[in-house]
Amino acid sequence: MLSSAAKVLFSKAPNAEARFNKWIFGTMLIAGICALIAALVLSIEKVHLLQDPGAKLSCSFNLVLNCSTVMQTPQASVLGFPNSYIGLIAYSMVIVIAVVGLLGAKLARAFWVEVNAGYLLGVMFAYWLFFQSVFVIQVLCPWCLIVTFTTTLIFASMTHYNLRKNIFNLKSAQNDKVQAFLKKGYHQLIVASWVVLMIALVFVKFGADLFA
Repeated sequence: MLSSAAKVLFSKAPNAEARFNKWIFGTMLIAGICALIAALVLSIEKVHLLQDPGAKLSCSFNLVLNCSTVMQTPQASVLGFPNSYIGLIAYSMVIVIAVVGLLGAKLARAFWVEVNAGYLLGVMFAYWLFFQSVFVIQVLCPWCLIVTFTTTLIFASMTHYNLRKNIFNLKSAQNDKVQAFLKKGYHQLIVASWVVLMIALVFVKFGADLFA
């Protein structure tokens, strides 16, 4: 299955629609893989921390960029176990969905709506954790930042796909405006601007302490 997806991803797209699908689901696949790796590393590091509370973790660089500090807060285990365990499951599903999309599978509208809703919950959770780290804990986890960024791309990609395909069944006039909006590249501009804004927020909040 993965080999077939790879052929689709790297082969020459026969038309604009195929190129669009390759771009959307290719982005989702790469982001999902990166997020899964981050979740896996965080899970392993959590085990190391449980075995030795004083362990020096690979993602702990200074007082601001310190996974160890973040991992020992209540926010790191919202459901009573490490959040990274949720990521192991969630991002594995993202990868499967991306591969399904790359293979061009024809799935029910309800499936894509539910996936978009799930990704929305995921990005909301990721940003809740992000803002908790910035303003409450006031310590950042580098791997968590990667998760936040990749989750943003995953949600943005899925939403772009659903809007392009009018999965939400917008009325004709509304859909025409949405398609014009997407065609002009405003969706990508919003996502890029948001990411830049979040990076700026981190630098304004922590400044030179990020590199201390």
